This record gives sequence, C-alpha cells and structure tokens, in this order.
Amino acid sequence: MGPDVPLLNEYKQEFFWKRFPQTVLGGPRFKLGYIVTVPALQLANQVLHVVFLFLPFLWALGILPPLDALVLWTMEQALEFILGGSPMCSNLRLLIIFLLSAATAISAYFIPNTIGLVLFMTGLGFILSLNLTEMVIVLNHHLNRLLPFIKSSSGSLHKQMSWKEPLFYFIILVLTLLEASLLHYFAFSAFSLASPQAIIGYCLIVLLVCLWILKEIQGAYLLGIVRNPFYQNDIRILNRFMKKQSNLHKAAVARRILLSLVSPFAMVAYLSLDSSLYNLHSVSVCIGFTRAYRTVWQNTENAMFEMVVVSIIQLLVFNTNLWWNVNLDTGIRLLLIALIRDRLCQLVSKLQFAVTVLLTSWTEKKQRRKSSTSLITVNIIFFPLVLSFIILSAVLSSPLLALFTLPVFVVGFPRPIRSWPGTVGASACVCSDTVYYQQMVPGFAAALQPAFASGSLGLVTPGSHFLCRFQDRLMWLLILERGYTYCCVNIKGLELQETSCHTAEARRVDEVFEMAFERAENTGRFALNNHFGNILTPCTVVPIRVYSDARNVLSGIIDSHENLRQFRDDFIKVLVWVLINSCYKSSQAQKDSQGDESKHEIVVSLDNQDQNERVCSVPITNTAKVSENDHEQEFDDWSDDDIFEILPQKNKPGIRPIVALKGDDFSIPGCVQTKHVESAVEQDIAVDKLYSVVGFGLPAVDKGKPTHLEHFNMVHFNCTYSKYFSIPQDWIFVSLPNFKINEMKQVFPTDWYEFIFSQLDFHHLNEKPAVVRDELRKNRHLQDQFIQALSSIYFAFFGMDNLVPSSAWLFRAYLGGIPWSVPLDWLTGKPELFQLALKAFRYTFKLMVDKASLGQVEDFKELINYLEEYENDWYIGLASDMEWQQAILQEKPYLFSLGHDPNMGVYTGRVLTLQEQLVQIGRLNAEAVRGQWANLSWELLYATNDDEERYSIQAHPILLRNLTVQAADPPLGYPIYSSVPLHVPLC
Repeated sequence: MGPDVPLLNEYKQEFFWKRFPQTVLGGPRFKLGYIVTVPALQLANQVLHVVFLFLPFLWALGILPPLDALVLWTMEQALEFILGGSPMCSNLRLLIIFLLSAATAISAYFIPNTIGLVLFMTGLGFILSLNLTEMVIVLNHHLNRLLPFIKSSSGSLHKQMSWKEPLFYFIILVLTLLEASLLHYFAFSAFSLASPQAIIGYCLIVLLVCLWILKEIQGAYLLGIVRNPFYQNDIRILNRFMKKQSNLHKAAVARRILLSLVSPFAMVAYLSLDSSLYNLHSVSVCIGFTRAYRTVWQNTENAMFEMVVVSIIQLLVFNTNLWWNVNLDTGIRLLLIALIRDRLCQLVSKLQFAVTVLLTSWTEKKQRRKSSTSLITVNIIFFPLVLSFIILSAVLSSPLLALFTLPVFVVGFPRPIRSWPGTVGASACVCSDTVYYQQMVPGFAAALQPAFASGSLGLVTPGSHFLCRFQDRLMWLLILERGYTYCCVNIKGLELQETSCHTAEARRVDEVFEMAFERAENTGRFALNNHFGNILTPCTVVPIRVYSDARNVLSGIIDSHENLRQFRDDFIKVLVWVLINSCYKSSQAQKDSQGDESKHEIVVSLDNQDQNERVCSVPITNTAKVSENDHEQEFDDWSDDDIFEILPQKNKPGIRPIVALKGDDFSIPGCVQTKHVESAVEQDIAVDKLYSVVGFGLPAVDKGKPTHLEHFNMVHFNCTYSKYFSIPQDWIFVSLPNFKINEMKQVFPTDWYEFIFSQLDFHHLNEKPAVVRDELRKNRHLQDQFIQALSSIYFAFFGMDNLVPSSAWLFRAYLGGIPWSVPLDWLTGKPELFQLALKAFRYTFKLMVDKASLGQVEDFKELINYLEEYENDWYIGLASDMEWQQAILQEKPYLFSLGHDPNMGVYTGRVLTLQEQLVQIGRLNAEAVRGQWANLSWELLYATNDDEERYSIQAHPILLRNLTVQAADPPLGYPIYSSVPLHVPLC
C-alpha cells in the first residue's frame, strides 16, 4: 500500500509553484532593494550574489527550507531555548504562546525592583507552563452550567479537567510566590561554598541522582543495554505481572512527588538566591532568568540537569577570573547548558542513525547492493566531511537525510518538531480497520499517564517517538508538547493488512518485545539487549481495555451432518424467542405511549360510556363474489375524508347498530380495529366493503365483470393482553399453502413457546405477572399467529422442500445470500422482519458453534441464558457491517463473525473479546525517524520518485523503514488513523 498518487501529485504541484519561485526570485528582490552605498552593504551584496547562484542547487538537494518551515522552526527554537517554553501542537498555539512569552521577557526589563522582578518571573513562568487551553475549556464548561444562556464555541471539546486541578495550581502558585519572595528578601547572601544557594545546589545534585535511579528501574532495560533486574519481564499472565510490579509502583509514586513538587520548589529557591538578579535593567538577566523560571515548570527534568551542571561548574571554578563567572550570569549559563545538552543529544542520536545505516547496508543481506562496498569506502575516506555534515545537522537541529536510505548523507532543511505541515490529526487513510484504533486510543491515552509519570518511558520531551504493539495493531506515538503536569501527544494507527514489508518489520518488532518481556526465564538476570542496534528500544507495558482478536477454524463443526440436521430445529426455537422478545420490547414501548392514538385505529362507539370498549380481530381469508351493483353501492357509503368510515354506523338507515362487548380491549399491530358486529351478516358486509376498496393486491377487473374478493372471518382473542404480543398481519405470508402451516404445527415447540412466556417479566402491564403468563400461554389464537409467522420465515429460508442444509448454504445464508424463492421475495420486502429472521439465523449458527465447543444444552433455562447473552453482550454479524463498527465503538463485550479462507478452503470464526490486555511500548530513535521522514519528503517532492515499489520503502528490520514511511502524514504516508492532539495529565 502506498500514498494516494493523485493527491500526492497535487501536493507536489502546490509545493513546486509556491516554494521554488520564492527561492529563485529571492536574489533579484534583494538587489532591487539596494539603494544606499555603504561598504558593509556592498560586501553583503557581493556575498549574496554568490549565494543566490547556489540557491536552486540547494533547493534541489532539499537543504534550503521553505519559508513557512523556516519561520515555524525559528519560533520553536526561540521559544524553547530563549524563552523557556516548549514546542506547541499547533501553529496557532505556537504563535500565541510565543507572543506571550516574548512580552513577558520584555516586560521584565522595565520592573524597577528585584522583589517585583522575582515575583513577576516566578508567577508568569508557572502560569505559562500550564495547559491554559484545557483550563479555559473547563472554565467555559462551568460557566455554561451556571449561566446556561452563555453560548459556548467549544462544545465539541470534552472536559478532561475537574475543578480540583485549578485549585491545586492556585495553591502551588501562591506557595512558589511566597517562597521566591521570602528567600530573595531574607536569605540572600553572596555565593560561597557554605551559602544557602550552594547548599541548595548540593540538594539538587542528590535529587537528580534519585530521580535518575527511580526512572531507570521503571523500564525493561537499564540505559537501553542491560536488563533491569527489578522489572517483571514475564507479561504473559496479567494478574501476576501487575502484582509483582506493585513495588515499582511505590517507587513511581515517590518519583512523581519528587519531580512535581520537591524539585521545582528547590530550583525556584536556587534561582531566587542568585546575586545576578540585582543587575536590574539588564537584557541578559531578563532573558536568562525569565527562561529559567519558566523551564523549571515547563520541563522539570531537563531544567534539573541544567541547574545541576551549572551548580557543579560554579562550585569547581569558584573565585576564578574565567569568563564563565565574570561575563555570564546564572540565567545565560543555564541557557547555554540547555543548548549544548540538546545539540549533544541530537549528535549522539544522529551518529547512531548514521552508523546503523552504514553497517546494515552490508550486514543485512536484503539491503546489500552492488554499490554498498563503494559507498562504505567513500564514507570511510571522506569521514571528516561526513562527520561535519552530522555536526552541522545537529547544530541546526535539522534532520540528517540519508538519500534513498543509502549511506549517502546530506543535511536536511530545518523544520518544526511536528515534521509535517497542516493540522495534527486532520488527515488519515480511513478504512474499515480504523475503528479498532478509535476504540482503543482513549483508553491508551489514559494508560499513558502513569507510564509518563513513573519514568518507565524514559525522558519524555517534545519530538520523542514511541512504537506500541498489540497483536496485529501498531500505534505510533509522537510527543508534541510538554508542560507542567501535562503532555500533548498524537497517536497514529498503522495498517493491519499483511503485506510482505509490513509483516517482515512487524515480526522483528515482535521479536524485540518478546526478548524483553516474554523470555526472561531463558536469559540471565543482567542479560544484554540483543537488539541494541535497532532504532527500537523496549520500555514497558501498559494495561488497556482493548479487543483481542481470535480466529478459529470451524472444520468439524459447520460440516458435521448431525449439527446440520439439528440446525433446523434450533432455528425454529431461536426464531420463536426472537419474535416473542421483539413483541415484548414493543409491548413495553406501547405501554409507555398507551395514551397516544394509533393512526390506523378506528373507534366506533354507541354512546359515551361504551366509547373505550372495543375488540380487535384477525382476518382469515375466504373467497366471495360481489356484483358490480353492490360494488358501486358500497362506494356510495364511503366518506370523502376517511376511508375507514365504511363500517356500519347506528345513524345510517337500514343498518343495525353495533353492539360492543364489555371487557374486550384488544389491539393487533397492522390490523384494522373495529367494534364487534352483532350480526355475522353485517360483519361480512363491513369486511367486504373494506377489502373491496383496498383491493388487497387483486388485479384490475374490467367494468361489468364480477370481482373476486378476499373474505375474512374475524377471530377474537380470549386474552386481554394479547394485543401486546400479536404479530403484525403483514408479517404473515398469506399465500403459504395450508399443508405447510400444518407441517409447521407438528414441529412447533409448544413447550419452549410456553417456557419463554413463563420467563418474561410483565410488571409494566399493571397486572400480576403470573396471571398474564397463564393467559398468554393458553391463548391458542396467539399461538396460531406465531406459527403462521414462523412458517413464513422458515420456508423463506429453507425453501418448500425443507432439505437438510449444507455447510456452503449455511455460509451463504449467514452472509445474507439466501437462494431466491417467492416467500423470500416477500420476506425481503419486510426489512424489519427480515433483520429479525437474519439475527435469529446468526444466533442459531453461534449456538451451533457453542454447543460443539462447550457441550450440548441441557434444558430450556440454559438455552434462554445463551440467547440472552447473545442479545446483551454479543454482536453476531459480519465484520464488514456498519453495525460491527458501531458495536466496537459502543464496546460490546464480544463480537463474532463468520469467514472463509479461500487458500485453505476452510470456514473460520472470528471472535473479538473486550478485556484488559498489556500493550507493549518501545522508544524509537527520534533522529532516525526524522531522517527517514526527511528522505521521504525529499524523494517524493524533489526527486519525484513516487513508485510504490521503490527501494526506500522496502522492509528494513533494523530501521523499520516501511513502518516509518506509513506513519508519515498523508499524502506522503498512509496511517489509517491519526488522533487530534490529546492532552495527557502527568499527575
């Protein structure tokens, strides 16, 4: 599977026509703008003329950044290293936070006293590090509850934060302001080895060591190399794993307290005691300390490391005349250490990526090419040049681009952490498998909270990538934003289709995780990570409530002659239960809306006291002839407004009045409700009038010829509550031969029919349930109705011959492909009834599978339990149905579907079970991911190589090249699911 080529071509055209002209025409614009003759400008003009000559060449190599990428990258770098913020999950958030942070640094320059400066930088540093967007949503939510007339523009956003979090933040803000102001005012003194600032520096060193130890023991490997002896590596039994991890959970709680509460207050105290704060109206102080007070909360772990390094250097080079102590204040020192730390980490990651590409081009057999030897030789000879490219890439914080993922390295253009333009989560190659990720992502995001807080995923910073694996599902996790007690992530779901490239890399991912989590008994206590060269390092597992997918071969079940013969009898029982259950649910709804009049109901009364007394009848067909004169006379009796006024009325001459029977109050859905006619003759006249006009499906008759009409006798129910369980008349196939109905009467399970009624609860009918059950069981007319409806459905499915079904017929019928017949044509014209019949058929099939697997059903009670479980906890259908996806999103406990494997020639059953499972998480080399994404962008946009079988997307088990390409944003990549930015709390 590859990118959508038409969409990709449009993307290329947009990229070329908007980016290339601005690059080529940049030189002439600057030249025309040159007016003033200044020596410095003349020199710059000469240099730029030379540079402009190389701009098309640099653009073709993908080294020159587009304007939008350059602006966003500049804002991110300035926000992170100068203003102390974090990369943001959207361009709008980045712009707003950048402006607020810059305004804070500028405003600090004009504060006249040190106490005010400390309070200002401390307070705003804490506030800007919070998840302000979510707090605004929470505030808006509570305002809407208190003031309903206020309209909200963010109604689609769900509330993730309660009122406790803002209260907690307010308390922290008050305490940190008190601490900073009091320490700066009362405890300030010049720096010495015994000064308060030096003592706090010692404490910071101890805190950093404790945090590092507590973080390392939470993961599967120490430093990614040696197996962690404290980590429970056997995850095959969930309960045992969770029990043995309880000790590590205690350590995780301790780390969370140290990281979220103790460390920030200690660092605020260290900064508040610094003597550099007395250098008011200094640009370096305003920028350095504004950043320092901000990063204490924005990224506590990195801030702790930077402050410890500065403290150690200050202790070692105390009272010297080095430029470090003379020319730099503490804020600028922290800024430089942060920049050096970040660039060194990138350099190490890029070197690891480059070495991996270089070595695997020879060691991996499928990656070895004729040119591999030459490329390796060139890299060795020009090693200083290659190293300079890597260093330049690290300094610019731009991806190291390996052309076609071969060991040919160039510097890619700088780009934001998100790597791709456009809104995060706005596009994905949605397919039928997307629903599985939609169901599991909310639970997965919630499970990430303890993993982030405990440190089991390592140091989580914006730009970190993680790969998560569960059965056939692969999720790609990208950290977009980091702040105080929250983290913003994007989760992508990769395709589930078993292509060769996907399967090869997925198998390697499984091997890496199995070695870390499932083979602990076969390795030593301090075993080495055998897959250290991979860009994937196992971290931990998290419990998620997710669907596990099991596929079973149904050979011996679906083709068993005994099961096939028993299938018909079971289908009759299940169909009876489905019909009665449907009527029971309708009775509950009908009872709730009993006061509403049905549009098909006809009320004819003699007087006011008898107005609500009526009887309902079921027509049974007979044939009669009506002459043309009688037919015309009957038309004269019709009303112009209501066709149902054909029944005999007391105010019409020549017709005897209708006598109502007291105590009869019956209603059948789909039938015409009438008063009981005292005379059989008048009854026949009324019915003939009705069906002579309606026609009842009879063909047109020439004028002057007699018309054959269907004559109906009225059968009265002797049960007061039969109207709630009567079958609609159009659910009965009237053309079914009588001998087929008699045949069904012989096999009709009367005991099962009565047992079903005995298990129903009739409290909603305002009568004693026992009385209602007895009346319904003894009502033979109601039973005859069910037999007729059952016959109509049964012979529509199995045909008039009533043969024993075959396994192939069962499979086609399960899919809805029943052989055509006249009853089936009638049945498909009743969508509601057909769906009930198809549901009963599928329930019967699942019952057959369960009986073959778990044993025969012993009694009716057990059969009822089976069917009620199917109704409440199962979705039994097809994986391609829309209802299947809805059931997954509604988190039905179980789902079942039937399939066929054409390669093996067997029928398969697929069962999805919703349960808590352990999802494995591994950390990816972020620079390797960025480098491969940069190559993908260069190859598709600059080299225009969109061949779906190109070398650079083939399987690479070490670099996971195919999976990395899939995880790119469309149209260059093709993830089947991409979430909007998700804000995950960390405490």
